[in-house]
Amino acid sequence: MTEHRQMQIGEVAERTGLSLRTIRHYEEVGLVIPSARSKGGFRLYTSADVDRLMVIRRMKPLDFSLDEMRDLLDITDRLAASDDAPAGEDRERLRERLDAYREMADARCETLRARLAMAEDFAATLRQRLENEPGRPTQR
Repeated sequence: MTEHRQMQIGEVAERTGLSLRTIRHYEEVGLVIPSARSKGGFRLYTSADVDRLMVIRRMKPLDFSLDEMRDLLDITDRLAASDDAPAGEDRERLRERLDAYREMADARCETLRARLAMAEDFAATLRQRLENEPGRPTQR
C-alpha cells in the first residue's frame, strides 16, 4: 500500500538528509515539484516525492549534472506512466537511454572505488610513517 500522507519540507529534509535549501533549489530547477501546497502556502510532499529526491541524492556523488538528472527522471517517469505509457520503439529507446545511464553510473562507481583505494593507501602510508618516526615512543 502506497503512503499518501503529505509531509512538510522539514520532514522531507530529515528523511532524505538534504537541506531545506537544496530541496528548494531542486524545485527551482524543476527536478522535483511538491505534490501540493497547504492552505498557508507550505510545500507538501508525498512518499513518491521523497523517493524522487532520494534518486537525485544518489546521483549527486556520481557527478551527474542537473540536466542529466532531469533527463534520467524524465525517462523513469515516462517508463512508469500508467496512462499514456510509451510502447514499441519509443519504450525501447527509453530503456536504451536508461541502460546508458546505468552504464555511466557503474563506470563512475568504479572510478570512485579506485580513488578510494588510492586515498586509503595514502592514509596507510601516513600512519606507517608516523609509527616509524625516529624517537617516537613505542606503544605497548
